[in-house]
Order: sequence, then C-alpha cells, then structure tokens
Amino acid sequence: MNRLLVPALVALVALLFLASILIGPASVPVTDSLSALFRGDGGPLTLVMRELRLPRAVLAAAIGAGLGLSGAVMQGYLRNPLAEPGLLGVSGAAALGAVLALQTGLAAAFALALPLAGLTGAFIAVLVLALLAGPAGGALTLILAGIGVSALSGAGLALVLNLSPDPFAAQEIVFWLMGSLADRSWSHVALALPFIILGCALLLTQARALSALTLGEDAAASMGVSLGRLRATVLLGTAAVVGAATAVAGAIGFIGLMVPHVLRRATRGDPARLLPVSALGGAALLLAADIAVRLILPGRDLKLGVLLAILGAPFFLMLILRTRFAQNA
Repeated sequence: MNRLLVPALVALVALLFLASILIGPASVPVTDSLSALFRGDGGPLTLVMRELRLPRAVLAAAIGAGLGLSGAVMQGYLRNPLAEPGLLGVSGAAALGAVLALQTGLAAAFALALPLAGLTGAFIAVLVLALLAGPAGGALTLILAGIGVSALSGAGLALVLNLSPDPFAAQEIVFWLMGSLADRSWSHVALALPFIILGCALLLTQARALSALTLGEDAAASMGVSLGRLRATVLLGTAAVVGAATAVAGAIGFIGLMVPHVLRRATRGDPARLLPVSALGGAALLLAADIAVRLILPGRDLKLGVLLAILGAPFFLMLILRTRFAQNA
C-alpha cells in the first residue's frame, strides 16, 4: 500500500471538513466565520457556526466513515465486489422504523423519536437475519435472508405511503427518505455518534479474519477464525453503523459500494488494509457530496441521497459490465 495514501486521505478529510463548516448559503468572510466558531460572541453567526454547520460536518464525516468501512467489510465477508451495506436490508428496516415514527406522529411529539425508531428497526432486522440464516448459515444464506428483509421493508414503506392521511404527510416521508444532513443538531450527533463509533470498532476488529477469509471458509476456519463470531460481529457492527446513519440522515446509499472499489487497488485487495482507508474515503466522499448539494442548487434543497444515487447508479452499472467482461475474457 502506498505510504502516502493514509496521510493524503487524512489531509483531504480535514480540508473538506473545514470547507463544510465554512460553506453556506450566506456569503460570510472566512475570517469572520472562524472567529465566530472559535471565539464566539453569542451572535447569530456564532449560533450558525456552532449549532448548525459544525454538527452537520461532524455527522457527514462520521456517517461517511461508517458507511465506507461497512461497505468494505461487507464486500470482504461476502466476497462479492457488488456487495454494500444495504444488501442485508438493515438500511431499509431502519428507514421503515423512522417512517413509522413520522406516520404515527411520534416524531412530532418527541424530537428524538425518529432516530430512535430508525435504530430500533435496524436492530430488529439483525435479529430477523440471524433467525433466518440460522447458526450455521453461510454467506449465500445471509444474502438471501437480507434480500427477504429488504423486500419486506420496501413493502412496509409502500404500505405506509399508501395509508398516509394526507399528501403533506406523504411528502414529508418521501423527502426524509431522500436523505439529507440539513438542520441536524448536536442532539442528532449525540444519538448517532456512539453507535457509529461502536459499530466501526466492532468491524475493525475483524480485519485479520477477513484477510483469512479471502482463502475460503475452510482455510479461514483452519487458521482459527470463528465463522459464527465473524458473522455476528459483521451483522452487529453493520447494524449499528447503518442504523444510526439512516436514523439521523435518511437513506444514503452507494458510499459503501463506490469507496472500497476506488481504493481497493491501492491496498492490493487486502481487506485488513482496505478497512481504514475505506473509512477515510467514505468520510471524504460524504463531506464532498454535502458541500456539493449546497453549491449546485442552493435555493432548491437538493437532497444528499439523490446526488449520491446519481453518482452511484452509473458506477454500479459499470461494475456489472466490468464483471461480465472479466468473466467472458
């Protein structure tokens, strides 16, 4: 692995983090913005910098890092270059939980009901996956169980939209599902960040096991890797990261698919090396995308999930074509 890769990614994340704090709809000099952030006088600019832009940047970096890392783990565990965290249906279940909070009015009655409901949905999905896959289920069984959970979550979302009491409620749900970091506060950071950190810590502990798994399940087991423990850790870590991310930011996809692919060649395909750089790459991508939605259509509220889907869908199709050509070669 290139020794300059990690320092370069760290510098890129730091630069984008600073840009995310400084860029906004109002044209404020950089010196004034930094002064309001670090010194502060209690005025409107201080509130904007400390209570709006800073938590938004923190969430973008944390969610991006978690999604990038979980994508690399999923691709390594399933040994499928097209895998990503949404494949297990955890993000769909988290979205369903959050949408139910919107539909029932809990989100209006209790400020943190929406993210808490999203987290609950994610962990329920993990329990369902564990029950469907069984104690000895392999990667293929887990994929099939994930497809079932994802389909069930999609059906639940469609049913909620169909039964929405009025068009305004349905519109609120649809806009939330598009994904955004706008108007997020420190309460959202306090709720999501512990789960994201815990999930990332769990996933990073499996770097050695994922490297061994590249030789096959039998070879990994002979090297002392507990496949059951690996699966449980991957499920719990992914649920914590994706559930927390979806709960506070809505549906944000394709980061876990794109980032590991872009960085895999630089790490020579070693999952142990790919995990930390995918986390840094995910943070950089989401920070950059969140800056872009503020600059492209500042008056139209372009959603973060929509922009990433526009970027990610062609990338996914390109990967499918490349895989097909490689198989035919």
